[in-house]
Amino acid sequence: MAGEEQLGLRCHLLWGDICGYIWGKTSERIEVPVVNERERQTYYGALNYYTQEFLIKACNKGNSDSTVAFIEYLLTQCPQSRIAIIWDGASYHHSQQVRDYLNSVNQGLDEQEWKITCIRFAPNAPEQNPVEDIWLHAKRFIREFYHLCKTYERN
Repeated sequence: MAGEEQLGLRCHLLWGDICGYIWGKTSERIEVPVVNERERQTYYGALNYYTQEFLIKACNKGNSDSTVAFIEYLLTQCPQSRIAIIWDGASYHHSQQVRDYLNSVNQGLDEQEWKITCIRFAPNAPEQNPVEDIWLHAKRFIREFYHLCKTYERN
């Protein structure tokens, strides 16, 4: 595909991700209560294979509205390019709302000329997705340097 290709996926940073250490006797099971496992920050990200730039957008949650907003964001970042988004099988990635949006963007174009093409990874295959490694490095960085993060707030 000509132009810039994108690889998209979302990431959820669970509140408490930065608190990953606990000490105790190795012979005893330690239980850590989760106060609110629903508190999180959600991000969509795309790796531009052409420029090697990682584009990121915060959103309230992973859903159809956020997916459409992220695609719109990608279009503003790469207005002259055709975009291929390769992502997992999350239901909101291929919801009717997302399909309707893609149809409106690609309306009247032959498939080879679509502004946006979406391709799904095989089911349950995160190892196929290099963006998973980027999210892993970002979470590891936050855990290690959380004390330097002055703007890490709840949404």
